[in-house]
Amino acid sequence: MLFLALETSCDETAAAVFTDEPRVLSAVVASQNDLHERFGGVVPEIAARAHLRNLLPVVDETLRQANATLADIGCVAVHNTPGLVGALLIGVSGAKMLALALGVPLIAVNHVASHIYACRLAAGRDIFPCVGFVVSGGHTALFRCDTPLSMTLLGGTRDDAAGEAFDKVAAILGLGFPGGPRLEQEARTGDPKAHKFPRSFIREDRLEFSFSGLKTAVRYAALGQDVANPLAIPTGQARADLAASFQQAVVDVLVEKCRQALRQSGLTRLAVGGGVTANKTFRAALEAMTAREGFELHIPPMSLCTDNAAMAALAVEKWKLGDFAKMDLDAEASFI
Repeated sequence: MLFLALETSCDETAAAVFTDEPRVLSAVVASQNDLHERFGGVVPEIAARAHLRNLLPVVDETLRQANATLADIGCVAVHNTPGLVGALLIGVSGAKMLALALGVPLIAVNHVASHIYACRLAAGRDIFPCVGFVVSGGHTALFRCDTPLSMTLLGGTRDDAAGEAFDKVAAILGLGFPGGPRLEQEARTGDPKAHKFPRSFIREDRLEFSFSGLKTAVRYAALGQDVANPLAIPTGQARADLAASFQQAVVDVLVEKCRQALRQSGLTRLAVGGGVTANKTFRAALEAMTAREGFELHIPPMSLCTDNAAMAALAVEKWKLGDFAKMDLDAEASFI
């Protein structure tokens, strides 16, 4: 059977077609980076209007790439939480319309749980139970995942998400939007030991994160680069060193908390998803830590790290249980 899935939780309009194995036949993502760049971040109203324009063309292209038609679809899935409520409403409304018109079941999928399920898609086999770690622009949270649909929160961030901190520090350094990829590129020529930035809670056993102090430390360090003009944005090697030192501080905390979560839970598998997982320094550090500690690591390929609809193949697990949504399904901005 074929599933059609929709994703509009933030600023990516996405659709995917997959089978009940699950096997992904096609996945299309329409980026909105050009629309939000001038504002230095995602503007919810602009995002929602772009989803409204892009959703049906994206669905059409996804079906074309899968060599399928709407008549072939046996179930419609949609991410209905968490995210920007106005953006989510576009996907939820579209999914309900399609399910009703086609006379097929509708399945509501949690976007965060889907990021962890992307690891199962990539592995091609069952990876549960595991410690799941979602690291993105909106979330930095550790979970005990006994099954694909059973998640218990172990700990999360007290302020900024890791991806949010990347974006804000990129803005401080004048690197533009989207901040994460640009900061990573800037950090490649920098010295990660140039600045001793704080690593909150790294020596404590509690599974919590805080990046607000780190962000402030980078701000003060950046202001101190030019004595004659303290408001100037650093450039050249000074900026690269700041980017590399910040990135290393974040990575050190993320990896150590993963190690602690695995030790405390007694689980031996780690599944990591979300946009920050595309960061090569983070991926390499996770690989080194898990190899050293004897843990099994699952990270999705780059195409499944950032927001997409293929990871909504988690809907297959709900379909097997007959867990269908009603036509009064609504968007929910937050679940944590």
